[in-house]
Amino acid sequence: MKETSSDNSPNGRVLGRRGFLKTVAGACAFTPVAALSMQFAGGGSASLTKEQRDRMTPGQVIDELKKGNERFRAGKMHPHDYLAQKRYTAAGQYPAAVVLGCIDSRAPAEIVFDTGIGDTFIARIAGNVVNDDLLGSMEFACAVAGAKLVLLFGHTACGAIKGAIDDVEMGNLTGLLARVKPAITATKFEGEKSSKNAAYVDAVARTNVVVGLDNIRRRSPILADMEKKGSIQIAGAMYDLATGMVEFVG
Repeated sequence: MKETSSDNSPNGRVLGRRGFLKTVAGACAFTPVAALSMQFAGGGSASLTKEQRDRMTPGQVIDELKKGNERFRAGKMHPHDYLAQKRYTAAGQYPAAVVLGCIDSRAPAEIVFDTGIGDTFIARIAGNVVNDDLLGSMEFACAVAGAKLVLLFGHTACGAIKGAIDDVEMGNLTGLLARVKPAITATKFEGEKSSKNAAYVDAVARTNVVVGLDNIRRRSPILADMEKKGSIQIAGAMYDLATGMVEFVG
C-alpha cells in the first residue's frame, strides 16, 4: 500500500483542519436525524410527524413508552402544550402505537406513558377485553394509519377482574365480564382464590392480558400477519396503581 505524505506547511495544516471540521459537522448533522427516528416528539408544541413515526421500529416504540413511564414515575414529565399539539395535528395524525386499556380512572395510558396528542391511539374498555369492534379499531390503527405497536394494557386492583371472579351479573356488564372468565380458568395460583385476595386478583389480571394477546393474534389475521412480517409488534403490559410502574408481559 502506498503511503501518503503529510503536508506540514501552514496551508496544509489549514486544509487539514477544514477537512476535519467538515467531517465533524457532517457527523453532527446526522446525529439529530438518527436520534429523531427513535423518539416521540418530546412534548412541547409538536406531535409525531410521519417521518418520525415511520423511522421507528416496533421495539423503539416500546422503548419510548418505557422512557415515558420512567419520566412519569420520577415526576419529570415533558411539558405538553396541548393547545399547540391540537393545532399541530388538526390536518393529520401519525400515532406510533395503539393502546387498549381498562376504563379505570387511575390508569390513563396517555399520562402513564407521558405521550401527547397525536402520539398514540387509545382505546379503553372495562377489563381491557378484546372484542370485534376493538379488533377492527386496532386493524385500522396499524394497517391503515401506520401504527407500529399494539399494546394490551392491564392494571392491578382491577374492578372488572374482581367482578368476573365474583360472577357479577348486571345488565350488559354480564356479557362483558364473561370475556374475562377464560383468564380465571387459566390462572395458576396457590392461595385463596377470592376477589378479596389482591394477589389473586392481580394474577388473574396478568393472565387476562396474556389471554387477550392470544385473542388478538387468533382473531385478527391482519394483525397477526403484520406481526409475522415485523411491521408491528403485539405486546402486553401491567400497570401497578401503587407504584406507577409499567411491566411489559406476554
